Amino acid sequence: MDAVRRWLFAPVPRGRVAAFRTLVYLFVVADLTVVTPWVRTHAHVPGELYQPLLVGRLLPLPTPTARLVDVVFWALIALSLAAATGRAPRALGWTVFALYFEWMIIAMSYGKVDHDRFGFLVALAVLPTVGRARHGDATPTEAGGWALRVTQIAVVCTYFLAAFAKLRFGGLDWVTSSVLARAIIRRGTDFADLIAQVPYLLIAAQFGIVAFELLSPLIFVLRGRWRYAGIAFFYTFHLLTFAAITISFAPHLVAMTAFLPLEKVRPLTWVRARRTAVAQT
Repeated sequence: MDAVRRWLFAPVPRGRVAAFRTLVYLFVVADLTVVTPWVRTHAHVPGELYQPLLVGRLLPLPTPTARLVDVVFWALIALSLAAATGRAPRALGWTVFALYFEWMIIAMSYGKVDHDRFGFLVALAVLPTVGRARHGDATPTEAGGWALRVTQIAVVCTYFLAAFAKLRFGGLDWVTSSVLARAIIRRGTDFADLIAQVPYLLIAAQFGIVAFELLSPLIFVLRGRWRYAGIAFFYTFHLLTFAAITISFAPHLVAMTAFLPLEKVRPLTWVRARRTAVAQT
């Protein structure tokens, strides 16, 4: 148990948590306005078409109306921008999580349920538990380590449970089916058309996808550069997926940055350094 606790609460620099927090909350704004702006159109959908997910029935949550959707939308925009600054991390963090959770119920209760939000929702749920964290702060924090670790677990579960679902509902026949071929017919790109012309490549890709998803937990065994190489492979997988069938998995990709040393990315420092250099010339 001590080994498990040390793994779950392995400390990370507070600066890493601060960078991750800023990225996550800024993505909420990007998600509402750029990535999935279609969610807002549910404000004008008849209430009888609303079929809430199980959690929406258990709580229960109200049937979306134009006023409710607009209030959640604008509140999320304002509060996410405020939360990205690091101020009032618990009060703003919990509020953003609650509102985004409701936003996802509104989005996914009309017949379309995406599984790229799981890791991102977990990130929103655990970030408020960390408390204050400044950019560039190298002080280790176990609370921050736990928040990032739980997010990492959620990211990996997204892959592993996707393979489980494929095999549960499609059986072993899934890997030899025409799933990718149908996806290319529906939303394929020119790149996908090139792939489809190679005999048996789509079948091989389906074997590869299931193998990759089942083996994804091994990322926790890797260390150092090998782990970063594994994460780079994860990102490459999604890049190829988007290039072929335009599925982006954007929120999942944001959550996956929990594996990265984000504290080393200091854009504001670069900007200040550049301004100083320009001023000195």
